[in-house]
Amino acid sequence: MLTITQALYDQIVAHAREDHPDEACGVVAGPVGSGRPERFIPMLNAARSPTFYEFDSQDLLKLYREMDDRDEEPVVIYHSHTATEAYPSRTDITYANEPGAHYVLVSTADTDGAGDFQFRSFRIVEGEVTEEEVRVVDAY
Repeated sequence: MLTITQALYDQIVAHAREDHPDEACGVVAGPVGSGRPERFIPMLNAARSPTFYEFDSQDLLKLYREMDDRDEEPVVIYHSHTATEAYPSRTDITYANEPGAHYVLVSTADTDGAGDFQFRSFRIVEGEVTEEEVRVVDAY
């Protein structure tokens, strides 16, 4: 299960809406081994595409060095889908290389009649996708 604060949830959704019609992407870092998302880090979609996201390689290298210096790890890796449901695509699954991370997808398309976005979390390990419950809390 992903437990995330309302503030972080709101920041991820806001970023997805701001970057629409392009896919948004980013990371929420947390203390190594804690599994607790704490620091919101919106990233630039270097692909600037409505159907694909890509972290800029220099930005990603800088981020990993910064997380290492702060004893953090990527707890949540998020991106948005602009025209499809919030479910990992084949490309998303192929690029999922952090087995300990929660992969959050936000859809900015109304694909289920439940409103203009979906917020879902998945574990992706060795190509296996497992959806997990999302629990939103006021604070940890």
